[in-house]
Amino acid sequence: MEKSEIEGLWTHIHWLSVLEEHGTYTAAAARLGVSKSAVSQRISDLEKATGTRLVTRTTRSVRLTEAGQSLTREVRSAYAHIARSFSSVRDSAGEIRGLVRLTAPVAFARQQLVPHLSGFLQQYPQVRIQLDVSDALSSLAAEGYDLAVRHGFQVPETHVAWKLCDTFSVLVASREYLQRQGEPRQPGELTAHNCLYYPRGTEQPAWTFERSKRGSREAERVTVPIAGSFATNNSEALRDAALNHLGIALLPDFSAHAALADGRLVQVLREWDLKGAFADEVYLIRPYSPHVPKSVTALVGYLKERLSGGFATR
Repeated sequence: MEKSEIEGLWTHIHWLSVLEEHGTYTAAAARLGVSKSAVSQRISDLEKATGTRLVTRTTRSVRLTEAGQSLTREVRSAYAHIARSFSSVRDSAGEIRGLVRLTAPVAFARQQLVPHLSGFLQQYPQVRIQLDVSDALSSLAAEGYDLAVRHGFQVPETHVAWKLCDTFSVLVASREYLQRQGEPRQPGELTAHNCLYYPRGTEQPAWTFERSKRGSREAERVTVPIAGSFATNNSEALRDAALNHLGIALLPDFSAHAALADGRLVQVLREWDLKGAFADEVYLIRPYSPHVPKSVTALVGYLKERLSGGFATR
């Protein structure tokens, strides 16, 4: 094969290495900013040029054959060096630009994250954000994400994390519901109420409360079995059910914040802290990399500044 022909396949080989890294044509295409069919065509062209099979497909992913692994192994360090050199030169120019792929839980993204992104994009007009809204804990590396918002998440050793804010759980209800059914003054009184909850497997639902005892370092702790006509794994849906006067809902504060602030919901049992319902912290995480694009660093700093104060519902 002529040198010019080999040079014409450099991009094909790079795309093969991206496919190897991300494991699916969909994720590789998202990382490269091209269509899935374009990646498939490049790989097919490369297999024709080499005269051997480079990729083996499975039902959920793809993996490289021994020949494909050998090819990418030889060029991986060279491409990484080129990428670092290019990023260094581009960032040294001072302009913040590029695509940031971000994933976040549904409720947090809709209620707290998206309202801040427009301001960021106005401040950095050369940056593009692709937001995937999902409650599934996707693998950042496999799916090609630069950043993820995690509400209480065990950070892998291969990732870097920044704390965005503290968060806590609240009990809320509409005034109409409380006028109709009465407001509970003690956790035990919840057994007489329609409780709207986030299901946790097949276990009998229960809410745990804690408060400080007067004159004692020990805390009073109470666990109350609850029941209700509606349960869902989405805090927005629980909030909306409470707004429709269905019952008392247990929510993370960021889901309840706006409705509490404008009086559509009121907080119940304020003097008690809820334990074990939702996580107490929200993080931004990213896969470890020796070079972080300025666009990613800028977004992290912007969100930390805007959200570090949490959601004052008390």
